[in-house]
Amino acid sequence: MAEEQELDLVEISPNASPPVCKIMDYKKFVYEQKKREKAMKSKASKVIIKEIRFGPNTDDHDYEFKKKHAIKFLKDGAKLKAYVFFKGRSIIYKDQGEILLLKLAQELEDLGKVEQMPKLEGKRMIMFIAPKKK
Repeated sequence: MAEEQELDLVEISPNASPPVCKIMDYKKFVYEQKKREKAMKSKASKVIIKEIRFGPNTDDHDYEFKKKHAIKFLKDGAKLKAYVFFKGRSIIYKDQGEILLLKLAQELEDLGKVEQMPKLEGKRMIMFIAPKKK
């Protein structure tokens, strides 16, 4: 029957009893399947992560400047990775670094929620903030 219609006999489910087959244009079927997969992939949301780096002794002006950038990133819908980088012996100021990150989290409370509280990883204290849904 497939040869008469100049189409292909495609085995849909080989494990069924009896096996399920269908008469169709196989190339068209594969094309449609790829098209569906591509559409599903394009609808999947991509997560953008923006980073902001502080030092343990960042002064107020620099802090405000970086906070403005953080606000912009969260409004654009990107996740924010704020971290304090400790150089050399500045690791003794890790409590100041944590205070700085918690202060940032408190000031950005209306724009985003803290996904991960400040955590020390090596020479960095990292905190993640995710934007709030509109």
